[in-house]
Amino acid sequence: MIVIGLTGGIGSGKSTVSESFVDRGAILIDADRIVKELQRPGAFVHSEMVKHFGQGILNDDETLDRQAVAEIVFSDKDRLRQLNEIVHPPVNREIRRRIREQTDTDNLLVLDIPLLVEGILAGGPPRYIVSGILVVDTPSELAVQRLVEHRGFAEEDARARIKAQVSRERRLELADFVIDNSVKLNELESQVALAFDWAKTLPDTDPTPEPAEESH
Repeated sequence: MIVIGLTGGIGSGKSTVSESFVDRGAILIDADRIVKELQRPGAFVHSEMVKHFGQGILNDDETLDRQAVAEIVFSDKDRLRQLNEIVHPPVNREIRRRIREQTDTDNLLVLDIPLLVEGILAGGPPRYIVSGILVVDTPSELAVQRLVEHRGFAEEDARARIKAQVSRERRLELADFVIDNSVKLNELESQVALAFDWAKTLPDTDPTPEPAEESH
């Protein structure tokens, strides 16, 4: 198997790129989707979040009000740390499990992790082993426009989310391949085709080991 890390800032259009990879035969492991699966009512992560942040983060049907959670954590580093401590370990375990399932295959895995670069910059052993990093790059002003027009963000909130992430420049420094998603769709598809061909030339990826504290 070959595993590539796909990342980019909020509003960069990673989903469009990942869908194009899937259309070409790649297998997508989407961290955000896994988070949502583990946050369904009745799941451990859901229960722990309610315990720490209160009933105010729930909709009437007991599902999480994600906007309410965002308003609590993104302006408070301590609360954000608490959220990460609740969510990240089970999500990481599930991602590693899905990678291990593909170990003896010839498949190309696209690991879509929004904070992949932040994890690398934090130092220490990598959470996941990848053969290459693909960055979807979009100018900040265009990302703000997309968040406001297509995802219903207030402009101030969109800018705050972008500012809270690692800088665009640092993300590009760590990229092995960059897709410019400020272009028209047909031009984007041409870049995706080149990126897919690049990914298929990468060396096989060793299975991601279990960290000692989570291996039992």
